[in-house]
Amino acid sequence: MSFTVLIPARLASTRLPNKPLADLGGVPMVVRVAQRALQSGMAGRGGVPAVRVVVAGDSAQIVSACRAHGVEAVLTRADHSSGSDRLAEACDLLGLSDDDIVVNVQGDEPLIEPLLIDAVAELLLQRPEAAMSTAAHAIDTLADFVNPNVVKVVLDRQGLALYFSRAPIPWWRDGAAQGVTQLPPAAPLRHIGIYGYRAGFLREFPRLATAPIEDAEALEQLRALWHGYRIAVHVTQHAPGPGVDTPQDLERVRKLFAS
Repeated sequence: MSFTVLIPARLASTRLPNKPLADLGGVPMVVRVAQRALQSGMAGRGGVPAVRVVVAGDSAQIVSACRAHGVEAVLTRADHSSGSDRLAEACDLLGLSDDDIVVNVQGDEPLIEPLLIDAVAELLLQRPEAAMSTAAHAIDTLADFVNPNVVKVVLDRQGLALYFSRAPIPWWRDGAAQGVTQLPPAAPLRHIGIYGYRAGFLREFPRLATAPIEDAEALEQLRALWHGYRIAVHVTQHAPGPGVDTPQDLERVRKLFAS
């Protein structure tokens, strides 16, 4: 079974307007993301075909920029409230069947590791009980553990997500009695924002009622857990390359491409 990478991209961004079209070494950022994704694909592992990569943009500018660089793109509505809504529309535009595997790669991850994309897709193929798959890596600094912008995930013994939170979890009751001053003995995990879906579930997901815990944490994946769906998590040994969310992030990544 093959899989499709979908890259949602929208021009509006509070901290970095026109982010998908930001220049990285003469190429728009969303094209850089697609080029990295095109290096993935499980061909050679059980005969699984190479990946298809499609940008789902909310603007003709994004679609034109992608096509000018040989990247497949579809134009989606501009009024979607979330990336998952945009991906669901893209599934319909592409005529994907409900059993098809879709990997959602964020459009601001120009240094995404192609092998990570493979791992998330392959994990979902191996775990029929899961509606989604994602990834995580060990947290090794206290600053990341207590940072609410670093999303944490706790797993069960089968590698399925129990909960995602911006809070420092798992909470070390005895070690944190006087405040969080060290990492807990059970190595905490940082969630990496990449997702695998079955296309049928991706179509269903936007129709699910918003969960109270989703609203509280501002984490959309909690909606799936709240409704009883399982999320399989691939734990990688390597932290992902830096993403781009602010002008400072953009300059840092530009320097990496320049070097």
